[in-house]
Amino acid sequence: MASTSTSDVPSIPVVFTTKTAYPLPSQKFMIPSTWRRYQLSQLINKALSLPRVIPFDFLIGGEVLKGSLEERAAGEEETLEIEYIESVMPPKRMANLPHEDWVSDISCQLPEHFLTSSYDGSIRVFSYAQSLLLTWPLHTAPITSISLIPSVSPSKTTRLVATASHDLTAQISEISLPLNQNDMDIAPSTKTLASLHLHTAPLSAIHSNSTGSRLLTSSWDGLIGLWDTTIPDSDEIPLTQIQAPGYGESGDRKKRRKVDKDADGETPGKGAKGVRKAPSAVLKSHTARVSDVQFGRGNEGKAVSCGFDSTLREWDVENGVCTNTISASEKPFLALTLPSSSTHPSSALAAATDRTVTLYDLRSSAATTSSTVSFSHASAPSCLTFSSQEGSQQFVSGAYDGVVRLWDLRSAGREMASFKVWDGAQKVLGVDWSGSVVGIAGEGGVEVWKVGQDTEK
Repeated sequence: MASTSTSDVPSIPVVFTTKTAYPLPSQKFMIPSTWRRYQLSQLINKALSLPRVIPFDFLIGGEVLKGSLEERAAGEEETLEIEYIESVMPPKRMANLPHEDWVSDISCQLPEHFLTSSYDGSIRVFSYAQSLLLTWPLHTAPITSISLIPSVSPSKTTRLVATASHDLTAQISEISLPLNQNDMDIAPSTKTLASLHLHTAPLSAIHSNSTGSRLLTSSWDGLIGLWDTTIPDSDEIPLTQIQAPGYGESGDRKKRRKVDKDADGETPGKGAKGVRKAPSAVLKSHTARVSDVQFGRGNEGKAVSCGFDSTLREWDVENGVCTNTISASEKPFLALTLPSSSTHPSSALAAATDRTVTLYDLRSSAATTSSTVSFSHASAPSCLTFSSQEGSQQFVSGAYDGVVRLWDLRSAGREMASFKVWDGAQKVLGVDWSGSVVGIAGEGGVEVWKVGQDTEK
């Protein structure tokens, strides 16, 4: 048994565990009860003889250690099990990207760039240097969601982007940008390839799978659309069907007819709005608005959705059927995200109007305490995203109180860090996390924060 006590301060028997790449040999330590995170982190670094200092945080009973060990120890004779994880530095504001209207969503997945979608119907592209490279009026109503379509770009400087809007359509568009110094002779340009027609109410979300071959859309009409990303040679939906009486009754039919005409009043074939594309499948099971839907992690033949009917639903995408429903009484869901398949292969994290984010085991059929862990918020959480690092158990949540919180799935009792955006006076509507960069969208525009590994002197 290793002892670290050199005074009359009572010591506590401790066993350390970790899932990091820095495990300690199995042994018991006698730790002074007054020790806090910093001393414990020094001990781990010294015991491992690490070539550089790596800061660690410590979890006891599923909560991050913020004070001394004596505040958490049940008794001096009981061995305390402590899990250590790598620390993250306090979030630091890096940039403010102003917009003329609310920003509904942000993507940080294009290297060195930010893609944003706005309530003014436009998408924008910013460089890491905070230069506005492109503004494109794309929809005739607020855009609610934007998704970078990976791996199917026709050239190194061209990317495909999917958007969903209150104008009852989604769109697949092409953007060309100078992505490095060798491309500076390329002028930014845009082109709409296809408009996606299914929904009769505003769309809430759009997401691509990891290969870029498929898209999922969710809508207030209770439907989920499955789409392939191939662009047909001609319209798959006749204009007469879109203009038929009753189509889009839950929306504004005058606005709907406006969507089907370009700026010159002409209906689009392969024109301004691209070809009209039909879904490859329609997923029907929700009984109210669908708030969000995403492809399964590690199994893109599955999908997970959540909605205002207080349910999470798992889908067999290939057969278009709902395979499992988790019901949470009077708990309308606002957003979801999926953990890494390597850490939680059958789980989904969902935000609800009861001011909680809850981890659900998709193998169960009810919201029971044995199968869920909840993360409490001061206001309704509106958006979620996991770290892009494979196997990460950390995620951020944005809320209507203007606060973004950084969590670890192993510590539901308390967030790892929190930070206010726009001084906490405006709602957060969208978040994305790539590498050490967190992009935050909302009523105040866009803020960019850095969240990365800390360094101890």
